[in-house]
Amino acid sequence: MIRKRLRLVLSIVAIALLLTGCSVSTELITLDTTFTEAMNDGFLSALITYPLAQAINWLTPKVGIFLAITIVTIVINGLVLAFTFKSSMQMQKMQEIQPELQKIQAKYEGRSDEVSQQRMAMEMQQLYQKYDINPIGSIVSTFIQFPLLIGMYNAVRRSEAVANAEFMGVSLSQSPSQAVANKDWICLVIFIVMVCCQFVAIKLPQWLAEKHGREEAEKHHKTYKKPENQNAMMTYGMLAMVSFAMFSIPTALSLYYCISSIVNIARTLVIDRMTHKEAE
Repeated sequence: MIRKRLRLVLSIVAIALLLTGCSVSTELITLDTTFTEAMNDGFLSALITYPLAQAINWLTPKVGIFLAITIVTIVINGLVLAFTFKSSMQMQKMQEIQPELQKIQAKYEGRSDEVSQQRMAMEMQQLYQKYDINPIGSIVSTFIQFPLLIGMYNAVRRSEAVANAEFMGVSLSQSPSQAVANKDWICLVIFIVMVCCQFVAIKLPQWLAEKHGREEAEKHHKTYKKPENQNAMMTYGMLAMVSFAMFSIPTALSLYYCISSIVNIARTLVIDRMTHKEAE
C-alpha cells in the first residue's frame, strides 16, 4: 500500500511539473550547444535533458523525427530495465499475491488494536518472504523513471529537431489540442494510440494475475474468486491525468509515452513468462 501511494504521489508531481513547465530555460538545444552551456540550466538538465535532446538532434537527419524519438525512447527504457529488472519482477509478483494479501487484510478487518495490527504485519511479511518479495523494491524503478520523464519532456520541448522537423508533413512540436484546431489528424492518432497503450500497460499485470489465478484454481479443482481491485479509481484517475497532460504538450512526448508503454507491455509479458517458467 505504501509503495502504491508513493508511486501515486511521484506521478502526480511529475504530471504537475509537466503541466506547469518545469524548466526555466526555453532556449533550443542545437548540435552546436555545448555541455558547458547546458550546465547554465542546471546540473540535472545537463546530465539528462542535454544528451537526450542531442541524441534526437543527431538522429533526426539520418532516420527522421519519428524514428529518432522511437530509438531514444527504446534506449532509455532499455537502460531503466537493466537497472530495475529485479524490482520489476517483484512488482509483478506483488500483483499476483493480491488475493492472499486481501485474505490477510480481511482476517483483521475492523481490528485496530496494536496486537492485531502487529499480527497482520507479521503474516504479510511471512507472505512476502514466501515469494521472495521486497514490497518496496519497485520504488527503485519509479525513482529512476521520474527524472527521465521530466528530462525527456524538456528534451522534446527544447530540441531543435523537434521544433523544425516534420512527420508525414506535420510538426510533432504542436500539441494534440493544437493539432485538432489545425486538422493535423496524425498527431491526434498518436495521442489516441498512446492512451490505449497506457491503458493496456497499466492493466496487463492485473489481467495476467487473474489468468494465473484461474489456472491455479482449476488445477486444484477450486472456484476462482476474482480479487477486489482496491486501486481501480487510482488507475483510471492516473490515466485521465496523463491523458489530460499529454493533450496540451508537444505530440512528440505522446510518441515517447506511447513507445514506452509498448516497451512496458513487452517487458511485462517477458517477466511473466520467465517467472512462471521458473515456477514450472
